[in-house]
Amino acid sequence: MAKTLDQSPITDTPTVIQRWRKSTWGRWSIRVLFYVLLVIIWQAIFQSGIWPDYNVPSPLEVLSSLLTGFQSGQFVPVILASLGRLVVGYAISLGSGLVLGLLIGRVSLLKETIGTLVLGLQALPSICWLPLAILWFGLNDRAIVFVVIMGAIFSITQGVEAGVRNISPIYLKAARNLGTRGLALYTQVIFPAAFPTILSGLKQGWSFAWRSLMAGELLYTTIGLGLLLENARDLLDTEQVIAVMLLIIVLGVAIDALIFAPLEKMTRKRWGLNG
Repeated sequence: MAKTLDQSPITDTPTVIQRWRKSTWGRWSIRVLFYVLLVIIWQAIFQSGIWPDYNVPSPLEVLSSLLTGFQSGQFVPVILASLGRLVVGYAISLGSGLVLGLLIGRVSLLKETIGTLVLGLQALPSICWLPLAILWFGLNDRAIVFVVIMGAIFSITQGVEAGVRNISPIYLKAARNLGTRGLALYTQVIFPAAFPTILSGLKQGWSFAWRSLMAGELLYTTIGLGLLLENARDLLDTEQVIAVMLLIIVLGVAIDALIFAPLEKMTRKRWGLNG
């Protein structure tokens, strides 16, 4: 008699540790432990005396500089000024990049002409636009906003173009067979199908916008986070330099958590990528 094979279903039951890691409490615990470990390493480097105290301050000194900046009212106005320039510049880049990317992605002639120009300009560091911006707009906020725009628009354009060109032709054929034409084809088929790739371009554009803003504010004296960094450097105030750098990091992470992370979660859920 032939042996009967064991046909019991194979189950991938997660262990207790795996369930804990996937829980909200587990994820936050891992993050907190990671950053606590970084602070411990930082404190150990400070106490080792490898570098002078004025070059590598302790975590407590940097924390004290952060608290002093907020208590004195120094940080809030510069944060609002920098975020204002960033939002204006990114909004203009977003609108222009979406339109330009859609056109380049759908029209071959534009891909062969404007597309190559966009590719070349993307390789140009955004800070290179600052001298030209000052000549065009003068020493004012418009020059920095222009640098932010030029730093973000090409990344967004390329992200949108890549998303549009990577759409499966089956979607477009099915939409046309169902009578979808014109603007409805873009809003109901092309843009939703390309959105995962477009979102990557939007995030990259946002990061380039941040870098462009800081570069512009460092080179041009105006109220903002870049000015705080420059002043702290002139005063050899390493604690404030690191404090402002941490502040920029926290703002970037907060914006990602409030805006881009929910969009990514929604996109993954819609496309069935949540595992």
